[in-house]
Amino acid sequence: MMNEPSGTQFSKKHPADERPSDKVLEAVRQKAKEGEMPCAVAFDIANQLKVEPSEVGFAVDYSEIRLVKCQLGLFGYKPQKSIVKPADSVLPELEKAIRARLKDGRLPCREAWAIASEQGLRKMEVSSACEALGIKISNCQLGAF
Repeated sequence: MMNEPSGTQFSKKHPADERPSDKVLEAVRQKAKEGEMPCAVAFDIANQLKVEPSEVGFAVDYSEIRLVKCQLGLFGYKPQKSIVKPADSVLPELEKAIRARLKDGRLPCREAWAIASEQGLRKMEVSSACEALGIKISNCQLGAF
């Protein structure tokens, strides 16, 4: 595939007989650089095309493009992969909001984003609070994890 990073097999996460829509696939391939796509760019594509982020994530995987620079700081940074650090302290209202939205003991990515928006925080402030509380974030909206 074009711009394929060596050794990737992201497409194997999906059924072999499925294919992304042509419009999403084209947008992904146009915006990818050196076989990578930042999370924010993938979300921009989803917003512009009015599709779910998971559709863009599927097209990214299908094209064997590596998602990088997770907006929660969880993956895609060099050289250490994750850049999120535990918060020194977590405000009680933030902890309450996080704990109220846990699913099977984890905070879904979509909920982390919602909490950040509702409380006027940066997304990484929510993931940093989760790190401090020992709570894992799950269900990446793009399907990376």
